[in-house]
Parts: sequence; structure tokens; C-alpha cells
Amino acid sequence: MPDNFYIPDLGKDPNSPFARDANGKLVRRAFWLNMSDRSLIMAMTQGVGACIRNDQKRAHLTDLHREELISHVCTQEILPPK
Repeated sequence: MPDNFYIPDLGKDPNSPFARDANGKLVRRAFWLNMSDRSLIMAMTQGVGACIRNDQKRAHLTDLHREELISHVCTQEILPPK
């Protein structure tokens, strides 16, 4: 499984929508696919996906074929000038 997917602690949250099988396939894919774009953005920015890293959000959205939402979900980090 690629390193950039978020791997939930299934001991704490056995029903995590981020759970993947041994082959790296999303177990609860329908959970995500049934969401509208707006709902998915909210889930990834203020809900279940709020605490995961941007690279993990990008990988998840790419896996769902919703790449067009990446710019709405992943906040850009602003680095101070050197």
C-alpha cells in the first residue's frame, strides 16, 4: 500500500471511512462516492479528514477520482521569507 494514504487506527475506530484492505483498496468507498463535492470538501476540511496531512488528502481524493477538489481541500502552506 502506498505510504501516502492515511492509515487509521482501527482499534480505536473500526468503522473509519479511511479503512483499506490488504490490497490498499478503500473498504468504505461508497461512503465517499455518495457524497456531493460540497459534502466531501466539508468532510475533509472540517470533519473526519480535518486532521490528516495534505499529501494524504491528495492521495485519497486522487484514489476517489475527485482530483478537482484538491485545491479546495488542501490548504497551502505559506513559508516566511528567508
